[in-house]
This record gives sequence, structure tokens and C-alpha cells, in this order.
Amino acid sequence: MTRTEADPKGLVRESYAMDGITHWECRSIFVDWALSLPVGADTSAAIRILLEQYATDRADHPMSVVLTEGLGSAEAPKRRGGRLGRQASAE
Repeated sequence: MTRTEADPKGLVRESYAMDGITHWECRSIFVDWALSLPVGADTSAAIRILLEQYATDRADHPMSVVLTEGLGSAEAPKRRGGRLGRQASAE
């Protein structure tokens, strides 16, 4: 994955260029960024590329913190299907 593929709309790049950006603004940008990735993209790999590109010299930047948090929360969604899934939704 290239840097351009990791940040197709340049959202993360732009967040690092904004003076005074807050943690919550970075979280919002992170969601937009995640939705801009192609279906099936390796999100963790993209985050690592972005951290390497931008956070090396700016570890205290709010986006660096959000990206690091994103690495820890990239779990596969769990689905309950079949009879158990129908029972859980009926309750």
C-alpha cells in the first residue's frame, strides 16, 4: 500500500497542517478517512503508513494519538447469525 492509497483524500495530511486542531476534530476526520478507504483495505497497514509518514516528528499531535488509538481498536466485527442471532434480536 502506498501513501496515496493510505490517505486517498488527503484528510490525514490536511489534519497535520491545521493549527490548533483538537483531539475530537481529529477523531471526526479519522472516521471520514476510514470511510474513504476502499472496501477490503487493510486499515491497520494504512494507519502504520500514516504514522510513519506524519507522526515520527509529531508524536504529540492529536492525529498521531487518534491514529495510534485506531491501531488498537481495529477488531473484526462479530456477527451472530442463524437461530442465535434471531433470538438475540427478538429479546
